[in-house]
Amino acid sequence: MEIVQLIEPDRVSLGLEVADKSELLSVMAGKASYYSGIAADTILQALTKRESFGSTGVGRGIVIPHTAIKGLKSPLGFFVGLARPIDFESVDGEPVDLVFLLLTPPSSVNENVAALAAISRRLRDAEILKVLRTSKTAQEAFRWLTGV
Repeated sequence: MEIVQLIEPDRVSLGLEVADKSELLSVMAGKASYYSGIAADTILQALTKRESFGSTGVGRGIVIPHTAIKGLKSPLGFFVGLARPIDFESVDGEPVDLVFLLLTPPSSVNENVAALAAISRRLRDAEILKVLRTSKTAQEAFRWLTGV
């Protein structure tokens, strides 16, 4: 699986202003609701429940909140660059500024693992992280994120 299969250019945004983890998840749930037709509260509850098992902050300023959502027909991804880093209880204790939200149908465990692996592989590249952090437009970030 490739990131380009998970995300569209209009689901990439830069400069998002949020105060904390709770606000970030709420804003992301709203964005996901708009594109999926699933209630933002349903998505937020699922994301919050997933975070209760352990932070999805993977280190190096990256967080990959992910969860299965009943009623979703295919994986749905969103990328956001934050205006200012926030605490996300990441594994390395560092604040996060790059967010990739992944929502998947509950029945697609293998697809979920493949999608998370694709995101992780892409976000391990130091050059890509640098460009994502300095991109001036969402289109530029999309190109670097997806490699297209």
